[in-house]
Amino acid sequence: MSGTLQRRLVSKNGHNNVKIDNVEGMVKLYLHDIWTTVVDIKWRYKLTLFVCTFLGTWFIFGVLFYLIAMSNGDLGQTPESNHTPCVMNVGTLTGAYLFSLESQTTIGYGFRHISEECPLAIFTLVVQLVFTGLAEIFVTAAFLAKLARPKKRAETVIFSQSAVICWHRGQTCLMVRVANMRKSLLIQCQVSGKLLAPYVTQEGEKILLHQEPVDFRLDSSQECPFLLLPLTFYHVLDENSPLASLTEENLNSRDFELVVTLNATMESTASTCQSRTSYLPQEFRWGYDFKPLVFSTPGGRYITDFDHFDEVEKRNEPLLLQNVEMIKLQMEEEYRKE
Repeated sequence: MSGTLQRRLVSKNGHNNVKIDNVEGMVKLYLHDIWTTVVDIKWRYKLTLFVCTFLGTWFIFGVLFYLIAMSNGDLGQTPESNHTPCVMNVGTLTGAYLFSLESQTTIGYGFRHISEECPLAIFTLVVQLVFTGLAEIFVTAAFLAKLARPKKRAETVIFSQSAVICWHRGQTCLMVRVANMRKSLLIQCQVSGKLLAPYVTQEGEKILLHQEPVDFRLDSSQECPFLLLPLTFYHVLDENSPLASLTEENLNSRDFELVVTLNATMESTASTCQSRTSYLPQEFRWGYDFKPLVFSTPGGRYITDFDHFDEVEKRNEPLLLQNVEMIKLQMEEEYRKE
């Protein structure tokens, strides 16, 4: 794979790189789930929708009031006449628009108002207040939902730019580093992975992205109670691992993508969030380990220096020699026990 561009399913910042194309009735599908569509759209479109909702309803009902005034013969009447208009002091479309705006925003200057002798105008006002009230609730709720989306919280969780493979706890391990950039805790954190690689079945079927689970652990469990300090999660490259055949020699020639996902619960809101990243073979560092980034101070506090977050250091001995030496020590220990 060296010298060629390898595509990603998931970008480094967690966004998916899948383009959906040639879907019949896409607009209809989006309109059926209008709530999710409005929440997912970009902020510039959401602000446009917010402004158009108010301007549109003001203008539409202003036109209706103007038509009611026209049908009732209110236009062109002199103040001295005995004719009672449907809407007082509305003689132009601009006046009708201002009356619609004042009614919907409950400004109510008192200069323009509905008379008691025009039921149609009263009914139109009631419909306007009910309809625009529902529209305002929908648009406002969509704003709050987008602001409170766990996706924004997930953006404050970062992964190391590279993954390292080294000797850890007597085994060859693949390790990634994860950190929470906020002081508010993430609880019940769990890191999992998916290995995406081309695969050919026994029947000869070619699968472009075959998925295999990659389990990550922290010390002796797959979950950590909370993410306070930057933590290093590791995956053991044993015979059960989908990366068991990975070596330093064939690393750069392999074709795969490792997608790493962090699922956690926000302590402040109790809602769940998910953060993702991915690693290509050229982003693996064989025989390296992460540099320490947590230090203690004389005052009894801990400091996390994120200048060292992505820094790695070479192990003193090659990984292969470490593996052989550890195996020898284990065999000697078993021999003594016998």
